[in-house]
Amino acid sequence: MSVLVTVLAAVGVDEPVQLPFPPIVFGIIAAVVFAALAFVTWSYRDVANRHPHKSAKFAQTHDVHGHADRTGADH
Repeated sequence: MSVLVTVLAAVGVDEPVQLPFPPIVFGIIAAVVFAALAFVTWSYRDVANRHPHKSAKFAQTHDVHGHADRTGADH
């Protein structure tokens, strides 16, 4: 660790680091990424209902509440 400190001191790290963009641009980039991820999530809405024959077959073969088989309790 002391070798790293010595090298950094020799290089002159006392100068402040300049950002490649103004700080607001980083916020805008993050907002655009979150909006794109939200769009992808939104695009998968109601996917299960696009195939009603599959969901009807699943409903016929499984418990209505979906937990009786896992808990062993029939209530």
